[in-house]
Amino acid sequence: MIKTVASKQLKEMLHDGGELALLDVREAGQFGESHLLFATPLPYSRLEIDIGALVPRQSARVIVCDDGVLGVAELAAKRLGKLGYTDVAVLDGGNQAWARDGQVLFKGVNVPSKLFGELVEHEYHTPRITAQDLVRMKETGEDFVLLDGRPLNEHRKMTIPGSTCCPNAELPYRVSSIVKSPKTKIIVNCAGRTRSILGAQTLINFGVPNPVYALENGTQGWYLSDLKLEHGADRKYPDRIDEAALPALKASAQKLIERFAIRTANAGQVESWLKEFDRTTYLCDVRTPEEFKAGSLSGALHAPGGQLIQATDQWVGVRNARIVLVDGGENVRAPVVASWLAQLGCDVWVLEGGIRSGLRAPAVEELPLPVLDTLSAADLKRALDSGACAVFDLGASMSFRKAHIPGSRWSTRARLSANASQSGKPVVLVAEEAAVARLAATELFDSGIKDVKLLEGGNPAWTKADYATESTPDSPADAECIDHLFFVHDRHAGNKAAMRQYLAWETGLMAQLDDQDKRSFRIHASK
Repeated sequence: MIKTVASKQLKEMLHDGGELALLDVREAGQFGESHLLFATPLPYSRLEIDIGALVPRQSARVIVCDDGVLGVAELAAKRLGKLGYTDVAVLDGGNQAWARDGQVLFKGVNVPSKLFGELVEHEYHTPRITAQDLVRMKETGEDFVLLDGRPLNEHRKMTIPGSTCCPNAELPYRVSSIVKSPKTKIIVNCAGRTRSILGAQTLINFGVPNPVYALENGTQGWYLSDLKLEHGADRKYPDRIDEAALPALKASAQKLIERFAIRTANAGQVESWLKEFDRTTYLCDVRTPEEFKAGSLSGALHAPGGQLIQATDQWVGVRNARIVLVDGGENVRAPVVASWLAQLGCDVWVLEGGIRSGLRAPAVEELPLPVLDTLSAADLKRALDSGACAVFDLGASMSFRKAHIPGSRWSTRARLSANASQSGKPVVLVAEEAAVARLAATELFDSGIKDVKLLEGGNPAWTKADYATESTPDSPADAECIDHLFFVHDRHAGNKAAMRQYLAWETGLMAQLDDQDKRSFRIHASK
């Protein structure tokens, strides 16, 4: 018997100070259209892949939700029970009941962090300039530098001409290696609003002497002003900092520690926390991808600092858990990130010595997945030509529209059994990630379909074999593309209406926030 909780009870649980994992197990597009503010997205299609990192403690309180109609929450709750999670319940009536009981549902992704950015701008009065202001500064030859606070992959996709990539958590650490004069104006941009605001305010809080501004509405504001974006830019932060600047950087970071009452812990203390059965501790390495790849602490999750603030729910699935941050031992980046996570309402700590602390932590264990027999592209081609199998593509719906194996159907884990039972044929699964197909196969096995194989190498193997693909721009239909949130993604494809909708969504978030939820944020703007 699956336990349930009513929406009123869940509201109390969210604010009782205890640990709680609230997991929305619908696909990404469904989640983005309407969800609870503090829900963590964990699509059922990836449940066993991601649950170990998101909710590492199996005795944690877990509430699973969907829209109240799909039934996927019950499926996920049963799977979690089989995995060893001991305190799992389903939100009775799902999101629909939550709304009927007078609670607010939110649209979009990473909403707590987006809301936080708007609250920060409101409380700190973060200085900003518009796209037109920036154009005038360029035309008049003003002394300024434009820094893109997003990761390099996002910067490459599109940015303001002339900007240099320097993700937000790296800004205080590396800005003195980029900007040599204290009179040079520093402007921080992102694709929209949040990282522009937080990047600029990070530098201001850190005490840089330069005038600092957020570029209002980022690349979208630029494009909506009929200005051209730059694509494929590779300008990035310097890999090495100016060592002579390090003492001053550490002194500024220490002021942040004092201002925001940031707590530190040594390796021994953190090791003992990681062994606790009644408390969840996350160990997050906030350094750059290059540094993490070169080596990190065992058991540490790579959570680049700016992104950890921007999308906390990507790494931390348990509300009120303990978060320990790791930097390179310079004790600059971890305190910077901690200063914002503390204001987000997190229980955050900085690991003394960072990567050099000698901490020994257990690695995150990967859950075993079912083993599937594979077949080659050539074998699949012969089977399709003879009508001997049914092929289901479990990749992204937008990728399926662009190109897929002729005769294949798009599906998801939750829908696969119903889809496959209609064919009455052996099943072949195609996936961008083999683990996703292996999870989906469990649904087939449970429904009595045993003849299931995996296309080895997925769609790339089919293409490499020089077999034809087909495209279906309108199939699956928009309403069926439950893994895709159109208004978020289309803004990056030159869709001005989607950009305006997105920016209006961001600026409208504060009006949706009730007083109890607002108190979850602990913004400390006064010095």
